[in-house]
Amino acid sequence: MTKTSKQAVYTLLVEVGRKTGDGLPKGATGAALMCYASGIDEAEAVRETVAILKQADMAPLDVTGYGTEEERRAEGHEIDEDEAELMARALAENSVIVAQVTPFFDKPNSKPETKVQ
Repeated sequence: MTKTSKQAVYTLLVEVGRKTGDGLPKGATGAALMCYASGIDEAEAVRETVAILKQADMAPLDVTGYGTEEERRAEGHEIDEDEAELMARALAENSVIVAQVTPFFDKPNSKPETKVQ
């Protein structure tokens, strides 16, 4: 009897720093990437995602896992049709899909202003 492993798609939020050639906008200090990654477990999905991002000249710093679609729905997360389609595509292609990139920018003059009266 052979044991078959079932692939699942995991939702991952990956924080990246800056690296030459990363494609992030000028002035960005890093970014958050919402990814859907297939794997036999979340650890494999994280490893594959980090490896692919490194190949793309990105600098992964931290990964937060939110579980599978079923786990997220059980926790009350609303998953719209577009998100469900991206998850299905990641599963069908056994791939990592970066669904959203949110660059981080430091605010200039981030020190609190003092008013002189």
